[in-house]
Amino acid sequence: MLEKPLSARDVGFERLLRSAPDSHATTCPLRPQADSVKTARDVTRSTLSDWGLSELSDDATLVVSELVTNAVRYALYPVDRAADSPITLMLVRLSPHVLLAVSDPSDEAPIPKEPDFISENGRGLYIVETYSQAWGWDILDAGGKAVWALFRTGI
Repeated sequence: MLEKPLSARDVGFERLLRSAPDSHATTCPLRPQADSVKTARDVTRSTLSDWGLSELSDDATLVVSELVTNAVRYALYPVDRAADSPITLMLVRLSPHVLLAVSDPSDEAPIPKEPDFISENGRGLYIVETYSQAWGWDILDAGGKAVWALFRTGI
């Protein structure tokens, strides 16, 4: 864990996104379907490469796969919000960190489970915690939530 990481909870997730220069932020809307996981991995890998941070690609793409899978599989989509608030992938470069987040229209909190290494499901947030320096979630002003993971860059 970090000594005292730059935390979305300390600064405010939406404030972080608004304050990041365009050159240091990427957003990508995603549909609530399985092929969005591949799209999210591709956008993550490409963005990190553009920022000169390819060394984070393996861990970040693994984490984004879990976050998008959780958003697609478990998020409860209120009928009135699903069309207006798709799943959104966000990457923000906040040297010396990269914040990776996935928002969805559900207000349901992500609940880590004790990892069951025999089962095919239930390890997602364990993987997020293992491969990132910190993770958490925030309720969004317009409804829904963002689940985020923080990575430290070598720069």
